[in-house]
Amino acid sequence: MKPPSPDPATDNKSPGVPGFRTWRGVYIFVFAFFVLVVVLLTIFSRCFA
Repeated sequence: MKPPSPDPATDNKSPGVPGFRTWRGVYIFVFAFFVLVVVLLTIFSRCFA
């Protein structure tokens, strides 16, 4: 038996997010933003405590 051919609509690996062409770019952006928020929270908690 021959396996079914992949559907071209589901074969697209684009995340569909403006400004990002790959999922890897989305993951890197989210991780970098998370690190930035943690660093800023640390700095602000020391400044305003």
